Amino acid sequence: MSDVASAAREFVRLVRPRDWLKNVFVLLPLPFALAGGSRVEPAALVLGLVAMSLTSSAAYVFNDWWDAERDRRHPRKRRRPLAAGSLPAAAGPAVSAGLAAAGASAAYLGAPAPAGLVVTAYLGLQLLYTLYGKHVPLVDVFLLSSGFVLRVILGCALAGVPPSNWLLLCSSSLALLLALAKRRADLVEGLDERHRPSLAGYNRAFLDQGLAVSAGLTITAYALYCMDAAVLAPGREFASLPFVVLGVMECLRMVHAEDSGGSPVDMLLSSPVLLACSLAWGAAILLSIRVSVAV
Repeated sequence: MSDVASAAREFVRLVRPRDWLKNVFVLLPLPFALAGGSRVEPAALVLGLVAMSLTSSAAYVFNDWWDAERDRRHPRKRRRPLAAGSLPAAAGPAVSAGLAAAGASAAYLGAPAPAGLVVTAYLGLQLLYTLYGKHVPLVDVFLLSSGFVLRVILGCALAGVPPSNWLLLCSSSLALLLALAKRRADLVEGLDERHRPSLAGYNRAFLDQGLAVSAGLTITAYALYCMDAAVLAPGREFASLPFVVLGVMECLRMVHAEDSGGSPVDMLLSSPVLLACSLAWGAAILLSIRVSVAV
């Protein structure tokens, strides 16, 4: 019985349910879509979140299986189930394929039609990242950031609205900030091209400049959106902006002062400021949307 329990624990570690917190990006468009008159079916929303959770786990498992040999030389990743040998190597492709099939089925059968296409695109880009993209400087961070942007697009698909240019600009610049922070954390850990070939094309100075550019773009794009968005009430349109600025600045502080940034989930859960900013941003958005057009 203990062997079964141990295998179950390793399986849970393999699929990384903690990283499902990234799916909060799916929810970001919903307040704006609802304020604009869109209707969201709760069942479809739940199935969309389940689909993205399963497919993201499929990508994580495939990546762990493909990189198991490299991960054994990593100070932290060597403890992952496939790298450590606590689960057989054959479990990697089998579990990944099962999760991908389950996630795609949930998206195509239970969510609006575009959701299935978004999930398929996510799987395709993650496969490209694992097999090739992660080894090419800049291509790797743009593929990493695409996963967050596709989550936002999935939220729009579930709400039945097209993603606005402002939404895509804000989400992509924030996602790029998180991806660059991850690469900087790799350098801080002392990793080099032997573990990840793309690291040969980076240094801290370049990544610090990239972080500054993406942070500034995120704040500027969001501020301009607040001025332009028809769903935000005059006089309250900037209510959420201070929390975006504070959140981005807190990310930069953690990256530069604490050498953090390896995992967006770890950054969020380890920072009371980021957690408070996230909650305050949600409350400010609810305060600033036009009640007259909300459903």
